[in-house]
Amino acid sequence: MSRINIPRQLAREVLLEAGHRCAIPTCRSTPVEIAHIKPYAEVKEHKFDNLIALCPNCHSRHHKGEIDRKSLRQYKANLSVLNSRYGDFERRILLQFATQPGTNVIKLPGGNLIFLLYLIEDGYLEHIGHSEGHNDDEFPNFDLYYLTENGQEFITKWLNAEQLQ
Repeated sequence: MSRINIPRQLAREVLLEAGHRCAIPTCRSTPVEIAHIKPYAEVKEHKFDNLIALCPNCHSRHHKGEIDRKSLRQYKANLSVLNSRYGDFERRILLQFATQPGTNVIKLPGGNLIFLLYLIEDGYLEHIGHSEGHNDDEFPNFDLYYLTENGQEFITKWLNAEQLQ
């Protein structure tokens, strides 16, 4: 029996879920392939819950057992949490902190507070100041944001394939 191709719409949904990048948060490389978390040979079907976008390197590492199924399932579940709660800008801020270990302050152009609202509401990010020398009715030149302890814990869980709240 030959393997049937993954339907295009299903592949598109998996790619969109991961932003057309590798679903492993420490990788995020392109290009990507659609991988089965539990091997196709065992399940003989293509289901969204069993598919994940991986770069060729991470896909190969999965097949070698270097990235286990449990981790892939959690990375996929975490994508759902991140995508349903946070906008693209917020996810990029989280990724910036994730790729810069030890950094807990970020300087952003002024006026972006609204785009970071959910990270602030959830207690992961705190607005700690802005540039001086502007009028109160003008946007500041830049704002400073602090990654809180809760934010650091969130990123650590995300990177370690632990369940996100």
